[in-house]
Amino acid sequence: MPLKMTERVVDGVSVLDLEGRIVLGDESSALREQVKTMLGQDRSKIVLNMGQVSYIDSAGLGALVAAYTSAKNSGASLKLINLGSKFREVLQVTKLLTVFEVYDTEQAAIASFLK
Repeated sequence: MPLKMTERVVDGVSVLDLEGRIVLGDESSALREQVKTMLGQDRSKIVLNMGQVSYIDSAGLGALVAAYTSAKNSGASLKLINLGSKFREVLQVTKLLTVFEVYDTEQAAIASFLK
């Protein structure tokens, strides 16, 4: 199943809803390209909604780290929401939970930009 990405703007924050698998190949490349495009359009507040992501492999994690790094290098912020328990566990084991800002809800993530 290809990765489906839907972008919307809520209170000036770009929310990218992800659905499907983030795996080696077109999916992880598409995610990286989408975030680069958003940064190129001066979107500095980005939230990735992981609620409908069914599976992520090491290449997918690499794409998330690359997206985070691109955002940081452009002076933007990238945050994650709606992690499933398996995905949260993977981020914990890989110590990536200490890198990403993770929120349980979209409202909490958006509010964090206003602080």
